Amino acid sequence: QVQLVESGGGLVQAGDSLRLSCLASGRAFNKYSVGWFRQAPGKEREFLGQISENGENTFYADSWKGRVTISRDNAKNTAYLQLNKLKPEDTAVYYCAAIFQSYGILNHQYDYWGQGTQVTVSS
Repeated sequence: QVQLVESGGGLVQAGDSLRLSCLASGRAFNKYSVGWFRQAPGKEREFLGQISENGENTFYADSWKGRVTISRDNAKNTAYLQLNKLKPEDTAVYYCAAIFQSYGILNHQYDYWGQGTQVTVSS
């Protein structure tokens, strides 16, 4: 069992940057890849990117390349999502998820999810 808790969301202005955190507890965090998703009001949950168990490899959805950076610190059991040049349409709930020794871009592939953190971008 892995518990994930996101933090760092809030109200920001267009053009700002924000770093979200995903704190894990429970089983060995370093055996799980971490993905980041978001869900805007009235829309489906969207994959942003993923980082491998040891942090050496990252994969980003095409539409997010250059705008986000995913990193992790296994000593702190924490993964991060750096969001840059935020726009009002980036307003959404952002989620982290963990998948055991595997990779995935689809929601159902992930084993554990956090509760999400709200990011609101004002114009």
